[in-house]
Amino acid sequence: MGIRDNRLIRAQHNARKIGVLDDQPSVEEQLSRLEEDIRRLKIEFDIYFNGAAKRPPYDTKNRVETIIKRLTDDRTLTYAQRYHFTSLASRYNAFRDLWRRTLQGREEGRDSSAAARVTVKAEPPGSFSGSRFVCADAQKDVTTIKRLYDSLLAAKRSCGEPTKDLSFPRFHRLIASKAEGLKERSGCERVQFSVDVEAGHVSFKARADTE
Repeated sequence: MGIRDNRLIRAQHNARKIGVLDDQPSVEEQLSRLEEDIRRLKIEFDIYFNGAAKRPPYDTKNRVETIIKRLTDDRTLTYAQRYHFTSLASRYNAFRDLWRRTLQGREEGRDSSAAARVTVKAEPPGSFSGSRFVCADAQKDVTTIKRLYDSLLAAKRSCGEPTKDLSFPRFHRLIASKAEGLKERSGCERVQFSVDVEAGHVSFKARADTE
């Protein structure tokens, strides 16, 4: 075999190697995929902890950790890419620790939502009494909105629904915005809020107060 043939074989081999490399996702594509998978994983764990899935989403979790390992070992990342990756990895690690503690608490019988569901089963139907609140200025009437908030939490707990992500400041902002929009649309001066439990689920409504 001549020198020319050897060069041709090497060229074809290199071309095949380049082709394989070209088929691999770029760093930016991997970072985008990692960000999307972390977001999806959080949703899937929330679904599992709320009782709507039978097993934890380990397939998605393994996929996330595979990408993290691959990018950790990649020495070609630019400074900006490394910063982005570190932020995503830190976010995932925080979620992972939270999920681990929640799973451990569930195994030890300390899961709050599971305990709430057990309490609901032990209580007779209709144990939560509906509440009504009337408010003229939801932005300033913090006392009434706080009572409304406490009533909503009680209703959610009676149904075994999660309450951890429902903070009062966020709830207050949402209610104030909703009340002002309803007053503008209906021309009313006050808004009536109601909290009930219907068919095992929380019913939360707002309407113009005409009384």
